[in-house]
Amino acid sequence: MTRILVVEDEPMVAEVVERYLRRDGHEVTLAFDGRAACQEFERSLPDLVVLDLMLPGMDGLEVFRRLREASATPVIMLTARGNESDRLRGLDLGADDYVTKPFSPRELASRVRAVLRRSGASAPSTEKLNFDRLQIDASTRTVEVDGRLVMLTAREFDILYHLARHPSHVFGREQLLSSIWEHDFDGDASTVTVHVRRLRAKIELDPSRPAHIRTVWGVGYKFEP
Repeated sequence: MTRILVVEDEPMVAEVVERYLRRDGHEVTLAFDGRAACQEFERSLPDLVVLDLMLPGMDGLEVFRRLREASATPVIMLTARGNESDRLRGLDLGADDYVTKPFSPRELASRVRAVLRRSGASAPSTEKLNFDRLQIDASTRTVEVDGRLVMLTAREFDILYHLARHPSHVFGREQLLSSIWEHDFDGDASTVTVHVRRLRAKIELDPSRPAHIRTVWGVGYKFEP
């Protein structure tokens, strides 16, 4: 059973989310503030976290930073509509998806399913891609750079794997949204840019002059082996 930690300070919202996720067969734990969220994360080691950014005491972004220091567990952020700066900061830190309030519990449940699907072994089970100093293992969804394991989020891995499977092919941001986010995304295509920037920071020797994930100005991105 998939374990999900829901961090939400409004009890009514948390209970509705819990009910919908349990209906999908998930084991759900609730936390109502930031410190409780960090403690529960260490205790239960969930497979996914639904994290509200507006929390009493320790805010959601600080909680997220602490989670990311310890794990690449997928995180879906809940943000107030119009708080674009917080949303972009969350994506910049490595969030896998976000949902704006007020939201439909069914939509959130759908996004949870999609992120869990992507974070699991959905890629071909035996495929390994090797590019000199970069190795991508689809079966374990792991990436090594110069023999060192690099911690990627589910979205970052999907972008890298998708580009690397089609070397030198140029993909526009809308194409990447369609291929990777599918129908579960209704925001700005600049989200792709944020994820690519974070991915470069993790796998490139010089992120300002990337050797692998190259920008084709006015078009999109391509992978150079």
